[in-house]
Amino acid sequence: MTVESAQPLTPETSELREPPLAGGAVPGLGHGLKLVRDPLAFMSRLREHGDVVRLKLGPKTVYAVTTPALTGALALSPDFKIDGPLWESLEGLLGKEGVATANGPRHRRQRRTIQPAFRLDAIPDYGPIMQEEAHALTERWRPGETIDCTSESFRVAVRIAARCLLRGDYMDERAERLSVDLASVFRGMYRRMVVPLGPLYRLPFPANREFNRALADLHLLVDEIVAERRASGQKPDDLLTALLEAKDDNGDPIGEQEIHDQVVAILTPGSETVASTIMWLLQVLAEHPEHAEKVRTEVESVTGGRPVGFEHVRTLTHTNNVVVEAMRLRPAVWILTRRAVTDTELGGYRIPAGADIVYSPYAIQRDAHSYDRHLDFDPDRWLPERAKDVPKYAMSPFSVGNRKCPSDHFSMTQLSLITAAISAKYRFEQVSGSNDTTRVGITLRPHDLRLRAMPW
Repeated sequence: MTVESAQPLTPETSELREPPLAGGAVPGLGHGLKLVRDPLAFMSRLREHGDVVRLKLGPKTVYAVTTPALTGALALSPDFKIDGPLWESLEGLLGKEGVATANGPRHRRQRRTIQPAFRLDAIPDYGPIMQEEAHALTERWRPGETIDCTSESFRVAVRIAARCLLRGDYMDERAERLSVDLASVFRGMYRRMVVPLGPLYRLPFPANREFNRALADLHLLVDEIVAERRASGQKPDDLLTALLEAKDDNGDPIGEQEIHDQVVAILTPGSETVASTIMWLLQVLAEHPEHAEKVRTEVESVTGGRPVGFEHVRTLTHTNNVVVEAMRLRPAVWILTRRAVTDTELGGYRIPAGADIVYSPYAIQRDAHSYDRHLDFDPDRWLPERAKDVPKYAMSPFSVGNRKCPSDHFSMTQLSLITAAISAKYRFEQVSGSNDTTRVGITLRPHDLRLRAMPW
């Protein structure tokens, strides 16, 4: 199956099938109740009903894509754009002019502006900051101490993103402020996405006040960063400088709102997804001590007992495979949406213009059709001799095509470095009161993971 699986309608292809309706719809509510009660299980079972299936969400019809090949075709086809319920719920945070939500020529221009900061040959420049923050994380913990994995993961993810991409001494203090604001904002975004109560979110309840405070402070903080960089006259070789010097399609400087939305779009989704992945990596190291021990042994062998650094990352084969397998089973981004821009087809099924299409990386990456022992945590499945058997698009944690996350190498480097640094120093145990069940929100993360850091 290729991108040709998604084609616009022509007279020759007008006789197409309508996708089957998924089972379990409730009169009046459709599949909405199942999607709210247990969305991960619901999305994971949809392939039983077909490669493309119809869902009823109240009166609205949504199309779900369930196979790796068709999710690849969907992502690569120009007949579909970034849009739909997920992206609409994020507009209050990301705005409409940043790279995460833009489409068409604006998106292509923005990608050209930010891509140099994430080129493979640019990553070594970030190495010293990444390893400094990874080791600072382990040094902040004390043997036997209980770790709040949510706050610790957010802190290190935000600090790395902020210090690498928006360089400047002032970022150290603001990285802490960003981490606190983001935790509150993403909690509130999830509530607003799954329980759309509209005007009730404007009432002065404590949760609403905290969400509004954090969102306002986050936007204020970004404006402060931009204003202070301009006032300083400094032009370090970083992403913020690239944005401040960027031109629009007419050759004029891009507007203030676009600069603002770009900074927010780069800092917030990246920090949230990386933080969520760090939480799952900590959970994996506690749940699978045999792999934690294997990572520790590998790090010691590669480094000769010295502190692990950026220069070691590429040779940490098992460590990297632990990260990839954690991302397979617990992808931070578990659901994505697209919208058809024209009458088209997908896998032989008719898709009308304006239709919303949904697919779940969580379901795709756990599919028994694609993986042996599909629910087992098995990092060795990513060794070259086994990875070749994984179907194309069955593992795309950073997406594909022109919507592929530009920071894939940046993210993988910091995740492997953090995993190596913490595993070299500590093993982890669950503690009373910890809750590592999956919290379904804008991303997937443990509800309230708390671990005890024990020296080897």
